[in-house]
Amino acid sequence: MLHPSYSDLMNVVNSEVEQGEAPVVNSRYSIVMATSKRAREIIDGDEPMVKSEGKKALSIAVEELNNAKLKIVGDEE
Repeated sequence: MLHPSYSDLMNVVNSEVEQGEAPVVNSRYSIVMATSKRAREIIDGDEPMVKSEGKKALSIAVEELNNAKLKIVGDEE
């Protein structure tokens, strides 16, 4: 099981959206794609933005997203 949950991650990502605007993400797929892309970047040598002692790249990416260190932008941005 993923901790934090997909719902929690979507709330973090959409926290800066004004009421009435479309959410940045509205599906689990968006969360999965964003974290997997970030995990690949970490594997390829990018420096983690959170403490990463003994953690796998995907766990680091999820933690970065949950701590709002990672921002998901739409296609138009």
